[in-house]
Parts: sequence; C-alpha cells; structure tokens
Amino acid sequence: MYKPSSNSRQASLFWDLETMLDSKHPLFRLANAVDWSLFEKSFAPLFCADNGRPPKPIRLMTGLLMLKHLRNVSDEQVVAQFTENAYYQYFCGLDAFSTSAPCASSELVHFRHRIGEEGVELILKESIRVNLVIEDRKKEEDDRKNGKDGRGRKSDKEQTAFIDSTVQEKNVTFPTDSKLLNKIIDYCHKVAKAEVIKVRQSYAREIKELKLTQRFRGKSHSRKKVAKADRRMRTIAGRLARELLRELPSDNIYREHLELCLRFVNGELLDGHKIYSLHEPDVLCICKGKEHKKYEFGNKVSIIRLWNGIIIGAMSFRNEYDGHTIDRAKEQARRLYGRTIRILAGDRGYRGQKCRETRRS
Repeated sequence: MYKPSSNSRQASLFWDLETMLDSKHPLFRLANAVDWSLFEKSFAPLFCADNGRPPKPIRLMTGLLMLKHLRNVSDEQVVAQFTENAYYQYFCGLDAFSTSAPCASSELVHFRHRIGEEGVELILKESIRVNLVIEDRKKEEDDRKNGKDGRGRKSDKEQTAFIDSTVQEKNVTFPTDSKLLNKIIDYCHKVAKAEVIKVRQSYAREIKELKLTQRFRGKSHSRKKVAKADRRMRTIAGRLARELLRELPSDNIYREHLELCLRFVNGELLDGHKIYSLHEPDVLCICKGKEHKKYEFGNKVSIIRLWNGIIIGAMSFRNEYDGHTIDRAKEQARRLYGRTIRILAGDRGYRGQKCRETRRS
C-alpha cells in the first residue's frame, strides 16, 4: 500500500540534520539539487494504493541506489554505511539521525526489479540534468569573469561525445570444468540430504580420490590421469543429477537448477552456449584484446560520455561487435541527454560502421 510522502519537514530540537550538517558538502548540495518529486510521480503508480504492507519511501530507496553507484559499493555496504553517515541520511530524506538500518539489502534488489530498466534510465537522466546544470553555472561564472557573452554559438568541443565499450564483469570465480563439476556434485548431495532421498551410490570415496588426482593438473606427466578424472567427474555429476530428477516430483523447487546442471554436464553442443557459472548462467567469455587480462567474464557495455567526463548513456549488450552498438547507444543518449551531438568519436573498434547524422573520428 503506497502513501505519498509529506513535503513538510519536522525539525528536531537536538538532532536536525539540515542545521547540523555542512551546507557546502557535496552530498548536501546534491540532495537539494535533485528533483525528488519526479521519482515520486513516476514510481508511485508501481505500488498498490489500497492493499498490502506500506513500502519504504521512494526517496529513501532511490537515494540508496544513487549512493551505491556514487560510492561504488554493494547493496550490503551501502545499507551498513547508511547508519554511520549523517550525509547519507540527509540525502535520502531523513530529518533526524537514525542508528537503525533503513532496509534489508535484498529490498534494493526488489526495488530495482519493480522500477525496471525505464526507472533506472530515469535516475540516470536526472543525474545528467543535475551535472549539466552545475556545468552551465560554472561556464556562466567563467564567462562573466572573462567578460564574454555565453549566449553565442556552442563550440565543437561542447557538441562532441565519445563512445567506447567495455566489459561489465560479473561476480563469478574463474570458471574451470572441474570446479563447476565439484559444485554440481556438492549441490546434488545437499538436495538429497534435505529431501531425505537415498541415492543408489554417493561416490564419496571415489570423488575424494579424483579430487586428489585433479590437484596435479599442471604436471605434464599427469595430463592423461587428470583428463580421465575429469571425464569420470562429469559422469558422476550427470548420474546424480538425473537420479534426483527421477526421484523428486515434477513441480519441485530444485528442478530448474538441476536442469541447468545437466546442461553443463552434457556440454554446450546442445544449445551453443557454454555455461561459466551456475548462479549466473548468462555470463559470456569476452576477449577485448587487453594485454594484462585476455579473457573477461560478463557482458559488454557501451558508454557515451561528454568532453568533461559526464556520462550521458550506458547500455548493456551481449557480445556484439562494437560498431553494431552505435545506433542503439546513440538513441539512448539522445533520449537522456536532450541536446545535440554533432560529433561522436570512437576508437578503431568502431571502424567500418556508418552512423546516421553523426561524424566519427
């Protein structure tokens, strides 16, 4: 059940954050520059108005998402830092200092799912607007000091944007087949124990010997033994997963994960996509040609920034060629930025691609 938040602030006699904090602090100034009513109007229809438990305030959840990316921390860390930082609490709309956690870290995940991609783009659009307002004020002050009229034609530098792509790495360990097979076998044993299923054979003694053999993977004289142990581990993992699928009912909660395990055991030849992580099956292996890191595991991200470093577009892709991401990334930047980009500069990764109404370097 959603209820709109009140705009009136109730001052405290001892712990009023607005009078206690430094008004020149960046977070204090940013809190007063953001149009929080925009998020209230946009996200309020996503909540039920007359049923259910009252949600956390929209400004609180939106502010936590902003702070998470400003400080480059995880959901758990931003919630923990909230109770220690008074500027965090003022930024999120609190009037008095609080020592209790604002929410569980999992609620940030649910809030992101609720607002969706459009909601995240709205937050990015508002951050772009705030940064542009600050930059325009700085430019007006500089022009006033230099005796110039800032209403003239904009320079090419101000109408130039730079596009580049990188890899957004997922929080996964370096994938090896033996490591994932061991995880599958351990998971099957846990499911069998939780559901009190007696498997025909647990392979506990054999698995212990196979793990000892796999430790000498780097030795040239043990190459054949290690390869044989890997094949045997794959056979054992497949047998355990198939047996659990037979014993468990068809509508069990483990079915989806067990089928994912079987997809890895059977190999990527079935669907053309190799699985690198069991908890993130959509992870891709991407080679960007970096000397220090040949392979990265995640997905590709296209970034468009201005000459002053302000990011005006960020879009996630699979593993497309860099040049094929230009049109979609430029469309998002036009939607969020709202100003004219005459020159879009990119590196050699974009060569051979023509972009409409845009010159490339």
